[in-house]
Amino acid sequence: MILGGFLFFSASIGGALAWVFSRLFKHTTHGLSLICGGFLVGLLVVDVIPSSFQMYKSFGLLLGILMGYFMFEILNSIFHSSHTQNPSVSLLAIAIIIHTIPMSLTIGQLLGSSALSIAITASIILHHLPEGFALSTALLSQGERIWRLFIYFVAFSIFFSTFIQIGQYWELSNKAQGVLMGVSIGLIATASISEFILHHIRSVSRKSFIAFILLGYLLSHVFHMFVE
Repeated sequence: MILGGFLFFSASIGGALAWVFSRLFKHTTHGLSLICGGFLVGLLVVDVIPSSFQMYKSFGLLLGILMGYFMFEILNSIFHSSHTQNPSVSLLAIAIIIHTIPMSLTIGQLLGSSALSIAITASIILHHLPEGFALSTALLSQGERIWRLFIYFVAFSIFFSTFIQIGQYWELSNKAQGVLMGVSIGLIATASISEFILHHIRSVSRKSFIAFILLGYLLSHVFHMFVE
């Protein structure tokens, strides 16, 4: 539960930074969505994909990415057909939860071990700061109320804590973790490109489109250097 509280705190800091950006770009929700898309793509390219291919086998990751893409297509059609206003946010939330599972199970296996040092724990928790920023930006770009962020962050903390407890009794194989990570990558990639970038490609001028995407991408580099 303590680690879940740390995750909530880290994600909340990311959410606060996202709120600052929403104030700066309050006149263009399209721009905020594009920043979110650029940030997510940058997060995948700079951090998530390289580290995943170092930790897991390529086949499992590629299989997971393909599964993530098909999951996106299925979930996207369900959300849109049910007239959900913000399918992009729901899909991103699902992707982040899946992304959290392998990490939290590993922490659960290391609980009580000297291998789980304070430095490693802090590094793990800080890696949720960019995710808090991304989800908050997505929510704010859709015009959602700030209190919705609190609900999402509490849910993430509960999922994180739950899977840490599960990890103490259940060891997920490396192959399965690789597939799960691939599913997360596939969902985040398709959601960011389809929902946050392509969906708004004609909403702003070409120069503004490129500028917003680049700003989001550069922000992902800043976050990567901060949590590295």
